[in-house]
Amino acid sequence: MRLNPFVGAYLADPAYVWRRLLDESDGVHHDPDLGLWLIARHADVRRALGDAATFGNALTLAPVYDVCPEAMDVIAGIDAPPTTAAADPPVHPRTRRALRATFANTPERVEHQYGDIVRRRVDELVSRLVARSGGRADLVAEFTTELPLLVVLDILGVPEVDVGRVRAWADGQIALIWGQPDPGEQVRLAQGLLEFWRYCQELVRARLDGGRYGDDYVGRLLAYRDGDDEVLTAAEVASIVFNLLVAGHETTAGLLAHALDRALSSPDGWRAMAEDPRRIPGFLTETLRYAPAIDGWLRVTRRPVTLGGVTIPAGARCLLLIGAANRDPAVFSRPDQFDPHRPDADGHLSFGHGPHFCIGAALARLEARVALARLATAIPGLRLTSDHRRSYKANIAFRAHRSLPVVIDATVPSVGPATPVAG
Repeated sequence: MRLNPFVGAYLADPAYVWRRLLDESDGVHHDPDLGLWLIARHADVRRALGDAATFGNALTLAPVYDVCPEAMDVIAGIDAPPTTAAADPPVHPRTRRALRATFANTPERVEHQYGDIVRRRVDELVSRLVARSGGRADLVAEFTTELPLLVVLDILGVPEVDVGRVRAWADGQIALIWGQPDPGEQVRLAQGLLEFWRYCQELVRARLDGGRYGDDYVGRLLAYRDGDDEVLTAAEVASIVFNLLVAGHETTAGLLAHALDRALSSPDGWRAMAEDPRRIPGFLTETLRYAPAIDGWLRVTRRPVTLGGVTIPAGARCLLLIGAANRDPAVFSRPDQFDPHRPDADGHLSFGHGPHFCIGAALARLEARVALARLATAIPGLRLTSDHRRSYKANIAFRAHRSLPVVIDATVPSVGPATPVAG
């Protein structure tokens, strides 16, 4: 079986390929075109995410194609040390301790430290949309990408004036690593990534040179380091910032877009969400299972491993199909049905598993929950345009909407009795 994530049916709707992989190939298959081993079953993906001794992270942030020499020359100038997604022991346990100590990662801590930031930014963006009642908007460009980026800039203490540059750099990194750009585009994206890294270095250097760390997240990291390179080096602090400026908003943007797409596909359900916000957490959990923002993630085998009767050799790059694992009938009943009331949705792997479990999971849930509740209350008549067509960016890891065109109607729609949100 071949998987082409960049064009055609898989890009539009990968569920058919996931089903075939789950049903016909023991959930493990080598794709010669991609040069990757595809791992689809929930138990195997969960094991790969949790077993860092067998499935390493060293190539997680390496492009999935042969980069042209000109772009490689530029990439060679990016000397960011691995700290998060691309780190293995003994580095990762040390940098992970720094993250746990400095970044709020439980619902209670997230609410205490970041709740006011999230609500302020949600209110700003929703008010901007309400002011355009009667018109149209693209929720991807004007809400789902904007909100988590503004929140993470506030948390990190990055100037809001840089929001456009950071967004372009982050989008470029995703396209460079997990996309399929032509050689000329590779060079342009690589140059942007180098600029992004230097920006993060300067952000940290300015704090160190000024002698005042500040009370934002960069300041907390530097205070945690306390000048001790055995705890964190200055380059590692910059690398953590480098990674958080991408991971801290791209995945949440994807969750928001997928959730709004599902919610607005059911007008009665959208009104029901406004009337009873208690529906929202369950709806978001099922969105994470059914339509993960990251539906594939990369690992490399550090030794031979046998899954489903198939042996993968050492040094093999593997694509963990999180989207397929979230549809595995061995774990989820009626896996291809979107049901926000299902009791087994918490078994999803959309935030990962094991030592690399997403440090920002609680923040992403808070942002999405507050955003959906505020939007549904303020714009109960919000609806997708009649001519909208789903379109996703060509990418092997991030399943991101290109747009989500809507009609902004702040009036209460005239519909029948509210029904549970479903799809």
